[in-house]
Amino acid sequence: MTHSRLTRDTELVRVALQEAVEADRDVPIGAVVADERGRILAKAHNQREELGDPTAHAEILALRRAAAVHGDGWRLTGCTLAVTVEPCTMCAGALVLARVARVVFGVWEPRTGAVGSLWDVVRDQRNNHRPEVVGGVLAEECAAVLEDFFTQHRE
Repeated sequence: MTHSRLTRDTELVRVALQEAVEADRDVPIGAVVADERGRILAKAHNQREELGDPTAHAEILALRRAAAVHGDGWRLTGCTLAVTVEPCTMCAGALVLARVARVVFGVWEPRTGAVGSLWDVVRDQRNNHRPEVVGGVLAEECAAVLEDFFTQHRE
């Protein structure tokens, strides 16, 4: 990976981290979608509690918003999805179906991760689209946000 790509990935995960802290009552996960030029199309954070919607994960909301402005219908060809935590099965499936070119994330999620930890939905050879995966970007910072949240909610 080139230095400029690593720098851009880090910047995108930082934006996702900023979005994560906006999650009011929900697990603080943030996501951002950028086009092939690096222009941010959409940002979102988990809103399951706020919306009463089990599908209102940061990634799903960001993908929906990005598709509305990208200009290729539902296809996010050439786009990068950056998220603070490894996507779950639902989100991994959605980003594959949206034709996202790359998924970049912070911390690995061994209990529910579907981008290499528990499952590897995005690189399954049976898929007709397999995005590039970059994990572990700003992992310590992303993990700290989650740890703070769960520490406060267990007290």
